[in-house]
Amino acid sequence: MRLAGPLVAALALAGCATQPKLACPVGQSELRTAQIFLGAQAATKISDTEIRKFVDAEVTPRFPNGVTVVDGGGQWKGADNRMMREAAKVVLIVLPAKRAPHSQMEAVRNAYRVRFKQDSVLVLPPPACVAL
Repeated sequence: MRLAGPLVAALALAGCATQPKLACPVGQSELRTAQIFLGAQAATKISDTEIRKFVDAEVTPRFPNGVTVVDGGGQWKGADNRMMREAAKVVLIVLPAKRAPHSQMEAVRNAYRVRFKQDSVLVLPPPACVAL
């Protein structure tokens, strides 16, 4: 049992380690992407046209290197501990190579919240190697 404390501490600290620099094979480059999940609760009925206009006005000017919008869906437990489900649009964004996109991402999230009275969730996955 004496080993349990140090083992738990070591495992917890391992989760805090920084990810090593990605080494891409010859012919591939590091690419970072971000994902924004735009909820579209059934009661609100946000149309595809409204989403397209939002992406054109708020996302594309901030991230001109590439944007893709796909259909998705989400679920979570609400405040009353009931399962909530809703349609969503997933916006995949190609990020700039060198600068951090956090302020631009937050601006998109805030614009979505204000315009559609909805929440959005941001996911920044690790870089990947791609052939360009």
